[in-house]
Amino acid sequence: MPLPKAPSKPATILDPTAPAIAVPRRVPAARATAEPAVLKIPAAVPQLRRSEAPAAEHGLTLVERHAPAAPARKGKARDAQARRRLFVLDTNVLMHDPTSLFRFEEHDLFLPMMTLEELDAHKKGMTEVARNARQASRSLDGLVASCKTPIEDGMLLSTLGNMDATGRLFLQTQAIGAALPASLPVGKADNQILSVVRALKELHPERDVVLVSKDINMRVKARALDLAAEDYFNDKVLEDTDILYTGVHALPANFWDRNGKGMESWQQAGVTYYRISGPVVADLLVNQFVYLEEGAPFYAQVREIRGKTAVLRVLRDYLHAKNAVWGVTARNREQSFALNLLCDPECDFVSLIGQAGTGKTLLALAAGLAQTFEAKRFSEIIFTRATVPVGEDIGFLPGTEEEKMAPWMGALEDNLEVLNRSDESGGEWGRAATNDLIRTRIRIKSMSFMRGRTFINKFLIIDEAQNLTPKQMKTLVTRAGMGTKVVCLGNIAQIDTPYLTEGSSGLTYVVDRFKGWPHAGHVTLQRGERSRLADYAAEAL
Repeated sequence: MPLPKAPSKPATILDPTAPAIAVPRRVPAARATAEPAVLKIPAAVPQLRRSEAPAAEHGLTLVERHAPAAPARKGKARDAQARRRLFVLDTNVLMHDPTSLFRFEEHDLFLPMMTLEELDAHKKGMTEVARNARQASRSLDGLVASCKTPIEDGMLLSTLGNMDATGRLFLQTQAIGAALPASLPVGKADNQILSVVRALKELHPERDVVLVSKDINMRVKARALDLAAEDYFNDKVLEDTDILYTGVHALPANFWDRNGKGMESWQQAGVTYYRISGPVVADLLVNQFVYLEEGAPFYAQVREIRGKTAVLRVLRDYLHAKNAVWGVTARNREQSFALNLLCDPECDFVSLIGQAGTGKTLLALAAGLAQTFEAKRFSEIIFTRATVPVGEDIGFLPGTEEEKMAPWMGALEDNLEVLNRSDESGGEWGRAATNDLIRTRIRIKSMSFMRGRTFINKFLIIDEAQNLTPKQMKTLVTRAGMGTKVVCLGNIAQIDTPYLTEGSSGLTYVVDRFKGWPHAGHVTLQRGERSRLADYAAEAL
């Protein structure tokens, strides 16, 4: 007789006197014992990472409030936090761009106490630096006032409406610092900031702690101490000025062969227009100039772009004497392009960039005089420029506003002399009378008194615009009222304003922002026409 099959489950012992034996059941950790080994942290309480525990002793808890993550996601959260860099701002960054607090996207910011002290020391006065310091202080005050959590936990930068800034701002709440070489004076403000950067690097080894400063020597000292340091790049429109918009595009040699079959052509008001299509349209912008000099020269301006088609307008040839503007004819291709922009009533903003001797001021003045006296399009010409000395300042100047600006207006005087000599019919007395008449329509204004003004039917020339910051440029361009044309002139290779570079200049800023707008145009003048000596000096020196 075969034996019965063995049971698959163990049977309990039926003896009531014996202790019951049961299969152990897994219980939650919170119920396993009366005193758990690990304290459970509620979701509302912020968790400190291991690397943040030493920082809490110094009042520098870089805490991010969040609910406890699942164990599988802890590695990803830690990696994401490590990728968020901690930038320590130098004072000159805030004084250069008061909105820099909100330009670091998801990264966190730290302000040492010495930065706040220097910001307070520079807030008095009516200079641009003082205005920026006050604006930065107001932003800090608004962040502190809107913070509902302890300041040590950091303030959300997005509370003031800047949604692109998703990081936090931390203020130095207690005295910290790391040892610096004995050769560095402890009382110097820059060295105190470097000491804070080194301390933060030691307290948070898992994060990239980076000093941001506009001071080159400060960055050099930081790198000598093995600290990461960077320039403030957010104010730069372009990293490389070689890719700056020139306003001119050379057409390929086979342009007519590839586009001639489906091209449309017509005339309107004595001007010839072409409608083209093809891959070349993708490289064009409105009001950009195109040219083709192989065979029959072709010079045109892009007037309209719709989808894959563009409308080109043939230009007026200012190289010919019959089209002279106030006695001035263009000497090269780019000057002819510039005169087309300066004399176009549909173009409200013109920017000209070129080295010394390319004719920027002469062309602008000639176009302004012709449209003020002959076409009666403008009531007067307003000439202003940035008063940044090349050498040492000569101090305060006596007289009225125009008399104070007279030493800065040498370029205006020289070009007016050239323009008045072009008319020989009236003799010396005729030129003197013409000169007096012209000066009644030219106003010399200082940039210091531009805020709040409105210019109507004026031809506004801003000379040496490369020395203006983007904020100053915005202040000047927004002065334009109905019927006003604004012309910006400058050479980005001759910047004299501290902390401004070719990439962060206000002139570069407006060229990049206005490109493609139907009522603005830009031309980069390539060839100097002052003299062979000036041309060679510009290249050789």
